[in-house]
Amino acid sequence: MTTVATASKYRMLPYNRQGEIDYASLEFKPDQREIPPDHMEQSRHIMLLFALLDAWLTDFDSRADIFIDTEAIICYDPTNLNVRVSPDMCIVFGVDRDAIIERRIYLPWEAGKPPDWVLEVASESTGRVDVGRKLDIYRDVGAPEYWQFDPSGGDYHGRPLAGYALEYGVYQPIPLTREPDGILKGHSPVLGLSLSWVDGVPRMYDPSTGEYLTNWREERHAWESERAEWSEERADLMRRNALLKERLRRLQAGS
Repeated sequence: MTTVATASKYRMLPYNRQGEIDYASLEFKPDQREIPPDHMEQSRHIMLLFALLDAWLTDFDSRADIFIDTEAIICYDPTNLNVRVSPDMCIVFGVDRDAIIERRIYLPWEAGKPPDWVLEVASESTGRVDVGRKLDIYRDVGAPEYWQFDPSGGDYHGRPLAGYALEYGVYQPIPLTREPDGILKGHSPVLGLSLSWVDGVPRMYDPSTGEYLTNWREERHAWESERAEWSEERADLMRRNALLKERLRRLQAGS
């Protein structure tokens, strides 16, 4: 699998570990994610996108220089690790993935950079924060792109889809397009892909191929369909071969 061009342009930054972390003093447990009570409204959409992007970007976990996670704890105040945010998904290129995982929390000043791409999927309990305070947090963290996806079509975020690109310290809206088929798309320069709202389901569209990224179920369905077509073609060829043999036998018998 070939990853997008943006993934290959980053060189892995050295991880600058700065002392030990006193995990016991933290107000949270890094291994226990803070999950809202209505997380089920979000979870299947988050996991769908994670599966697609993890396979596409890391070539099925073979890239140690790309960190992609759901609900990662990002601390953004070096003087107070309890100041944190956990996006539904974040992606970082050119960092030491294993060193980050070992630390159990994402420290931008140690990893060498903020997340490149963050996403929040709306739910009733999180929607207002996603479009309000988190917009300011991700701007201050320095995330180049922040995306909001609302499966409800806008009940929680006010709109189905929104993206923001950081320009000179200010988030500017990323233009969206509505295709003739009604699908809403926003192109992510960081990923080289377009996030799409398709009947409440997030899909990733690759403009270079004109196709959507497919998950394993879709790949399996396509493979089974191709296999069925091949089996039908093989059976048809065998029938034709049997007819030709029978004609040849009759011709030889008549001579």
